[in-house]
Amino acid sequence: MKKTDPFYSAVKRFTLGMVFLMAAGCAFFPQPPAKPAAALVRLAEQDYPDFSDDLFLDNLSYGIGKSLEYLNRVPAERSFRFGADAYSTLHLIRSLETLRDFVETRPGPAAVNRFIADRYRVYQSSGGPESGKVLFTGYYEPHLKGSLTPDDRYRYPVHAMPGDLMAIDLSPFSKDLKGKRIVGRLQGNTVVPYPDRQAIEADKGFVQKAPPIAWVDDRIDLFFLQIQGSGRIYLTNGSFIRVHYHGSNGQPYRSIGRLLIDQGKIPAEEMSMQRLKAYLQAHPAEMDAVLNHNPSYVFFKTETSGPIGAIGVDLTPGRSVAVDRRVFPMAAPAFLQTKIPVVDGNGRIDRWMDFSAFALNQDTGGAIRGPGRVDIFWGNGPYAEIAAGHMQHKGSFYLLVLAPEIP
Repeated sequence: MKKTDPFYSAVKRFTLGMVFLMAAGCAFFPQPPAKPAAALVRLAEQDYPDFSDDLFLDNLSYGIGKSLEYLNRVPAERSFRFGADAYSTLHLIRSLETLRDFVETRPGPAAVNRFIADRYRVYQSSGGPESGKVLFTGYYEPHLKGSLTPDDRYRYPVHAMPGDLMAIDLSPFSKDLKGKRIVGRLQGNTVVPYPDRQAIEADKGFVQKAPPIAWVDDRIDLFFLQIQGSGRIYLTNGSFIRVHYHGSNGQPYRSIGRLLIDQGKIPAEEMSMQRLKAYLQAHPAEMDAVLNHNPSYVFFKTETSGPIGAIGVDLTPGRSVAVDRRVFPMAAPAFLQTKIPVVDGNGRIDRWMDFSAFALNQDTGGAIRGPGRVDIFWGNGPYAEIAAGHMQHKGSFYLLVLAPEIP
């Protein structure tokens, strides 16, 4: 961008104005919460958890391979922080390769615990500020019904990225803005925020700015597709397409579940994705107000595989987790302890059982913030939908890294 361009001048004026307002104490840019000093704490060996895994280890080996795909594209000298410690890309690669090679020997539980104790450092997440525990939720790949052309049934558009949307890195304008970005559009010579959900859905001409990838038959399903970030759309010709998160309008995410709890319309102990859908279906007159409570709007692109996580690799059901990348190193091996549902033959939750498994930090999410939140990817199908819709259980989250060799 040339410094004489009108757009550059507009952005510079906008940015300098924001810097002035921020200096004056005006919170124009949403500030991420400060990273806790002890978000990850290195454990003494006697404090290691019992590393028992309730899933098939073949699945783990596949997931490790995906993390390695990412790390092999990363500069070797990049640093990955584990709490107060830092390790290079090459060291994290060795950590994953060593774990994968061991897993492929199909070890028993005792051998796994000896191996971790002998070879790895273990870090525990400090969890939420009040409980000291990590809240585990779930997400999945939803299936929607759609068409490549709109009609009376298929009338809700799955939008591609708008042509007028701009994501602007503010780092070049001031060292105080390093790592900051804004999402907006050009209005005359001024950069303005991109419209919110309500304005986008009310704009009849928006299909010209963001041509739909497909059209689906259920507005509620489309809303939750945006929450999940990826899914399959089964078309009228018998084929399907995969859609994946491409970007958003930059507006903040707000939970409609929390809205309905606060309004006393759904008890907190009954809240789930399924309960939300049922409420909206039973109260169509409230749908606009409820959905528009979340001003964030997600745009999609098509993919030939997936779902794809934030590090650009296919996610592995039960192994891939979404975390806050400001706190947890991406691609790193992890271990979690929480509860998952046991479902009966009628598709109902019979009980919740203890669950522990190795995992991999391969994704992020708009609602996943701080050391007290982890989202488990469950794949697709009936169980995945139930687990993703109902999981809200606390537990423990650990990270593993190969102990450096002492010279």
